[in-house]
Amino acid sequence: MNAETPFPERLARERRARLRAERLYEQAQHDLRAMNDHLRAHAFELSGQVIAQRKELGEIKRHADKLEDVNSQVSQDLQLAHFEIDRANLRLREAIDTLQDGFALFDAEQALILANKAYLSVFHNFSEVRPGIRYARLLEVCAHEKLVELGDLSPDEWVFKMLGRLYQPQIQPIELHFTTGVSVRLTDRRVANGDYVSLVSNITDSLRYQAELRDAQTRAEAAVQAKSAFLANMSHEIRTPMNGVVGMAELLTETALDDEQRGYAQTIISSGQALVSIINDILDFSKMDAGKVPLNPTVFDLEKTIHEVLSLLAPTARNKHIELILDYDIFLPAHLMADYGRIRQILTNLVGNAIKLTETGYILVRAVGIGTSGTGHIVTITVEDTGIGIDPEDQGRIFTEFSQVEQTARRRYEGTGLGLAITQRIVTQMGGNIWVDSEPGVGSCFGFTLDLATAHDMPAPEAQELPQDCRSVLLVSDHLISRDILARHLKTLSVNVMSATRKDTVRRHIATSPPDFAIIDQDLTESDPRVVMDKLVERCPATRIVLLCSNLSEIKPDIERHKVFAALRKPVIWRDLLAALQKPATRSISVPEPKGQERVIRPAMRKLRVLYAEDNKVNRLVFTKMLKNMDIELHIAENGRIAVELFNRLAPDIVFMDVSMPEMDGREATHHIRATPAGKTVPIIALTAHALQEEIAHMLEAGMNAMLSKPLKKSELTAALRDHAPPEFTFPED
Repeated sequence: MNAETPFPERLARERRARLRAERLYEQAQHDLRAMNDHLRAHAFELSGQVIAQRKELGEIKRHADKLEDVNSQVSQDLQLAHFEIDRANLRLREAIDTLQDGFALFDAEQALILANKAYLSVFHNFSEVRPGIRYARLLEVCAHEKLVELGDLSPDEWVFKMLGRLYQPQIQPIELHFTTGVSVRLTDRRVANGDYVSLVSNITDSLRYQAELRDAQTRAEAAVQAKSAFLANMSHEIRTPMNGVVGMAELLTETALDDEQRGYAQTIISSGQALVSIINDILDFSKMDAGKVPLNPTVFDLEKTIHEVLSLLAPTARNKHIELILDYDIFLPAHLMADYGRIRQILTNLVGNAIKLTETGYILVRAVGIGTSGTGHIVTITVEDTGIGIDPEDQGRIFTEFSQVEQTARRRYEGTGLGLAITQRIVTQMGGNIWVDSEPGVGSCFGFTLDLATAHDMPAPEAQELPQDCRSVLLVSDHLISRDILARHLKTLSVNVMSATRKDTVRRHIATSPPDFAIIDQDLTESDPRVVMDKLVERCPATRIVLLCSNLSEIKPDIERHKVFAALRKPVIWRDLLAALQKPATRSISVPEPKGQERVIRPAMRKLRVLYAEDNKVNRLVFTKMLKNMDIELHIAENGRIAVELFNRLAPDIVFMDVSMPEMDGREATHHIRATPAGKTVPIIALTAHALQEEIAHMLEAGMNAMLSKPLKKSELTAALRDHAPPEFTFPED
């Protein structure tokens, strides 16, 4: 039997049950609150997502609306673009169709895509020629239907040749000549996508124009050649009688004449020489106008060349009391490369013009090296005078043809006005430039610059030094520029230089410090050079006198009387002065050889035997009279055939051969003489009235040693004898 549970126990059990129930209730409430918080947070999150999605949907809707508008605009633009493309294609097709040249486009398989009317016009009788036809088939139509001139090729060979062009890296243009008389230039190009563009240019008119140009050029060249030949022949015909006129007048001056008669004869000579100079200018200008002035670079001595030109023109300058001065850069090489003849011509023209336009004063030729180039030296040569000068407005046209310093009918100076134009053309052809600087009433300075190659294969000249006993030099000259040039050169060699212009200054110098050398100018204006030399011989007998002479024959007696150490012709060049100062200290006169070479002279046992061939009677008379006072044996032949016969019989020492002669001319006669054993080395000098360079070249090629141009000058004839005769025969210098 169960005993009844006690009350306290039941109360404790109920209390425990109630506490458990309360705890469960509290736990349930806590879980419920947590659940509510979670639900609330989730609700907030869902609400935010809904709001964001609603906003995004709004943006999407707005963007969609916008895209719908854009799509509508794009559709409209696309329609407009298609319209513009269609219109551009139409315009392009119309433009291509209006081209006079043919145009075609082929795809990569060489099928025709499109072609204009000009391209298809050749095939208007062939219906198969339309878009889609192959390029090879077009060529077959041209070849087999005889649309194109094939030359020596068969139709298949021609088609093969034309197709082969397309596979070359660069498709070369080709000219096609159709049987209808039309000529075209076919140009094919391969584009980036493999298509081919073909352009056919009609060149019929161009070829006809080119043929006309070639024909006109041929006629013009023939006319220029005829003009040159006419001028050359006229030169020959004028020079031949001028040889008689000038030669006889020159011989006349050697006879007993009074002053008036001698003046007449000198006028004839100068007028004849002026006429010859005009002929030379016209010939030179004609050759340059025809572009037939070749340059023949050779090794030459520039300083010597300038000195030769000045020496040639010195008599004319001396007659006008004009001082010629040369200032040459001592640092320039001795040997350069250029056309020696053209350099001489440039210098002769410029110095000759300066002498003509200068009444008093001086003419200074200065050569200066202004730098180096890849081949040689850049040289500037100036010709400065104290002449009439040139007005500024005339300086711009001074180098044009037929231009004169004085343009009026009352001008004092004669000439063709071609000299400076010829000079400018030569300088330009040689790669240089020429200019002028002038002031009216003061003078002019003409200058030109050339790039002259250095002759490296020539031996360097020996260094020239002053003798050890040349410590002081007295320069007696009243020309400031020439005196300063010599003083500058001497001072570079550490020489004490004293200058004087008057005899009292000379007396003062020799009293205080007697010089080792005295260099005296013959052309003193304030003192007599003879008096100066007297004082030197009297006061300073050990001083060696070097005389600078403009006229050696005029002062030769005083040279002997004063026992002059050396006499040099003006204008003096530095190397000649050095050579004169270096010679042994004897009291015999020293006059340098003009050619700068020493000759071993042996006494001649017989007369010099000269053979002269000339068909003109007057020329024979002039030649004979010019040589009448010389110790020679002269034999004359009237043509080349007789000259050959006389040469074989006489074996002359030297031959003077006219070029133009009947029966046998001078060139053929020279050829026959050179074929003989004795004729291989005999000097043969050509005498000619021809002045063209090609004629001179033919003479030298024929075997002639040198050439003298008519009218002959006695000085040139004597120089030729002196230069070419055997060394045992001597001839005096003029």
